Parts: sequence; C-alpha cells; structure tokens
Amino acid sequence: MTLFVLGPEGTFSHELAVRVYGGGILLAPTIHEIFSRVEEGFGDGLVPIENSEAGGVGASLDGLLQHRVFITAELYMPVHHYLAGFTPLDLVTVIYAHPQTHEQCSRITNELKIPVIHTSSNSASARELTHTPGSAAIVSRMTADLYNLPILRNNVENNPGNTTRFIRISGTRGSEEGCSKCSILVDPEKDQPGLLYQILGVFAEHGINLTRIESRPSKRRMGEYLFFIDLANAPACHDALAALREKSRFRELGCYPEVKVPE
Repeated sequence: MTLFVLGPEGTFSHELAVRVYGGGILLAPTIHEIFSRVEEGFGDGLVPIENSEAGGVGASLDGLLQHRVFITAELYMPVHHYLAGFTPLDLVTVIYAHPQTHEQCSRITNELKIPVIHTSSNSASARELTHTPGSAAIVSRMTADLYNLPILRNNVENNPGNTTRFIRISGTRGSEEGCSKCSILVDPEKDQPGLLYQILGVFAEHGINLTRIESRPSKRRMGEYLFFIDLANAPACHDALAALREKSRFRELGCYPEVKVPE
C-alpha cells in the first residue's frame, strides 16, 4: 500500500514513516495534498495531528473536516531537535527554522537572542544554512544527516518529553479489532446555552473517558465552532454515540489502535 507523507526528505513525518513502515512511501508537498490523494483512493496517508508543546496541527484538523477519510491508526513519536551549522555558535548571526520547530525550541532561541527566519520545512532550513555564511538551523537528526550538517547543540526542544501524535488516514474504515480509541467530529450547527455541556454530558452518563477535545472554526461565520473529540473505545462507546446522535450532528472519524514506534 502506498503511503503519502509530508516532504521533502527529512521531515519528522518522513522519518516516522521510514522507521515504522519502511517502503512504499511517497512524499507530498503539503498536508492538503496528502488528504486529497487519500480521498481519491491513491493510498493511505500519515499526518501529524498534535504536538505536546505546540498543540493541534491546523492543516490536519482542516483535512479531517474537508475530506471524507477515516483514521485507522495513531502513532506517538518523541521529537528531538538539533541546532546545526558550520559556524561556531558565538559567530552565528541568523537561525533558520520551521515555524513549529521554532515554537517547540523557543527557549534556546530566546536565550541566544539570534534572529530566527522561518522556512517551509526542516530541509528548507538545511538548504538555507548551506547557502548562508554565518547561519545555523534547527533541524531533525535525519535532516542533519542527509545534509551532513555538524551538530552545535543536541536536544534543543523546550520539553525533553516533546512528542508528536500522528494519525494514519485511509479512504475506508479500518478494522475495529484491538482498537483503543475512537474519534468524532461534532458540528452543532447552531450555538445555544449549555451546548458543550449537552455534548460532553452524554459521554459522562455512559462512563466514557474523553482523551482530547479541540474546537475549530466552522468557517461558515464568526463565532461558530466544530469540536474534534477523541474518546476511549469502551463497551458503552456505541451506546454513547447513539445518544449523542439525538442531540447533535456528528461524523465518525474511525476507531483505531496505537501503532508502536521502534526506538
């Protein structure tokens, strides 16, 4: 099965796909392109959905909203960043970094007081570094190795427990055997007092543990929101969803297992 992941070479998506799935990997220029390819039936996709430091990944949440795809697995990847460059750190005048990388490594950039220029990817940061004297870049280990970049500092992420959660998406539902989590997209369609309480109360009444809830603009008008909800796949899960259907419109995004990531 073809697996689409975010390119270019050296992204954390690419590194994870190689570590877990090995072959059959095709690099896509954007997360939107991954969702489009999957919906059109050309293969599965692997996309980041949230980071422990930076929160939800908007492009992936919008992809789940805009495309008829299903989540078939989740994967948790410890994320470490490296400050790399050919110039001694005390002579560096600019640092290149992807915006999310910068957010996850803001402590060191604030400490160094060196201007940061945002790029489109880790690989783009590495390329800018190689073309700009006196520069450094914050990249993944895979990117540093691909571009033969000397490491100036290891593990420059703010949080040593920095982790990104990825999801595998498919055009068809996965098997629910061995699934530990389910995800839904709730669209209340109209705002009203106690709306969120009514939605969450259904799961409380059925003893369902909610592992994550995130709101996103509906994109219809100001002040309207959708809710992405992850819930533990418990015996009462389907009863809870049936009860929720009487209160609000929602779409099931799938029930799925966690795939372990090799060290």
